Amino acid sequence: MLSLALAGKPNAGKSTFYTAATLADVDVANYPFTTIDANRGISYVRTRCPCLDRDERCENCEGGVRYVAVELVDVAGLVPGAHEGRGLGNQFLDELTNADAIINVVDASGGTNAEGEPVEVGSFDPVEEVDFIEDELERWLAGIIDRNWESVIRKSRSPDFDLDDALSDLLTGVGASEYDIAVVLRQLEYSANPQEWTDDDRLTLARAIRQRTKPIILVANKMDIAPDENLERLEATGKPVISATADGELALRRAADAGVISYHSGDDDFEITGDVSGAQEKGLERIRGLMDEFEGTGIQTALNTAVYDLLDHITVYPVQNESKWTDGTGNVLPDAFLLPRGSTPRDLAYAVHSDIGDGYLHAVDARAKRRIAEDHELSEGDVVKIVSTAK
Repeated sequence: MLSLALAGKPNAGKSTFYTAATLADVDVANYPFTTIDANRGISYVRTRCPCLDRDERCENCEGGVRYVAVELVDVAGLVPGAHEGRGLGNQFLDELTNADAIINVVDASGGTNAEGEPVEVGSFDPVEEVDFIEDELERWLAGIIDRNWESVIRKSRSPDFDLDDALSDLLTGVGASEYDIAVVLRQLEYSANPQEWTDDDRLTLARAIRQRTKPIILVANKMDIAPDENLERLEATGKPVISATADGELALRRAADAGVISYHSGDDDFEITGDVSGAQEKGLERIRGLMDEFEGTGIQTALNTAVYDLLDHITVYPVQNESKWTDGTGNVLPDAFLLPRGSTPRDLAYAVHSDIGDGYLHAVDARAKRRIAEDHELSEGDVVKIVSTAK
């Protein structure tokens, strides 16, 4: 399962985002370090279900809207100097090791300072938060490399020393695969002698590893109270920015859960279906106005952007019956897998189960009812039958 981590300074709205996206019961408060231990839960990305191409809807979507599970992690906020251990920095950064992508939640209202303490709305520049997570994470990685560099130098005295192998041994512990490290090293110019490396060389390596293994998007949270110029300046940074109201999404999700409104996460509108007070209706209509202006609350957009754009994944649906699109018990489109773009049918087979992958024979495009080549690149929404010696 893909893992997305919510990062940012304290009190930027990470825990509210997490609660809104998972409906989990966590502490949400207006003071720094509400979150001490990491919260881990299941959220979902939203996509079009292939059953829309058939006469009847399946039982695994909501009217043709398919939600595919991802892990969402909310950890303690970062403060300046986190890579040196300030605040709960080391604990936070350790939690990011296994994240596939990071959602940097920024307080677009400018209502909290660098330490996450409440200040007058608009008095703190949220642009200062844009590169903050990147810099702390990269310096933390550089620190790990620095602390272990002496061991690399010792290994270099061996006649069969290979720097690439030594760096792989060092960096696989912080979420980088051997392939990631090989790609990064091909892009850099560096000395084969580790004794000639400088602090800047190690920081350059750390930055390249972070960029490849921990891509980041920005969520301009609290858009409901953010001055327009703050949102405009965040957009002008050139970073991928999604305006959002975690409070608004949480209110809608709870109202839908209570049967008061009809709403699915990612909708750009909702319908009031139950009895509400005058104050509740006023609050809901205020959220509706924001959704109309920003095309939703932004929470689902952030999750989708992280998975489908930042990580460049697709959704593929394995079935056993290519005619009915069912599993062995007749369940229509029972499973949905998120795979990196460029994945092949064999990759899907291994995603289903290692035994299925080991016994892979061929695959069938369930739409076209024809066999597809082993090197065929799968696309978003493909429905595929895997034929394998494994059952």
